Amino acid sequence: MTIATPLLEWYASLTPHTLAQAARYYAADARFRDPFNDVQGVAAITAIFRHMFATTEQPRFVITGCIVQEQQAFATWIFSFRLRGQYYEVEGGSHLQFDAEGRVTHHRDYWDAAEELLQKLPLVGAPIRWLRRQFRVHTS
Repeated sequence: MTIATPLLEWYASLTPHTLAQAARYYAADARFRDPFNDVQGVAAITAIFRHMFATTEQPRFVITGCIVQEQQAFATWIFSFRLRGQYYEVEGGSHLQFDAEGRVTHHRDYWDAAEELLQKLPLVGAPIRWLRRQFRVHTS
């Protein structure tokens, strides 16, 4: 068991009911940042996940790996969900820093919003896919 194990197990079994346990895993002034949010404090972090449950169907995190070094960890994951009946998967990673009590003080998610989500959406996807093709290097 590592310093990250309790948090990652919580994420793997996260439900609207287990959100109330966030203070067990996050320090009171913890910072959370992802491509759409930058918040501080357990209440704000909990609000992000409450919003996730309100706007997506069957959201689930599968932890695919974790590297731990002293009071920090980097975990890789797949986030799957349904949105308006369409199934999506987002692959990403999280840099986590922990305090002496093992609670997260800094949580930064890294994932490519354009590749993993936006280009898959019906209305905005086509222009993003076109733009990505313009910058792609073709070899042969």
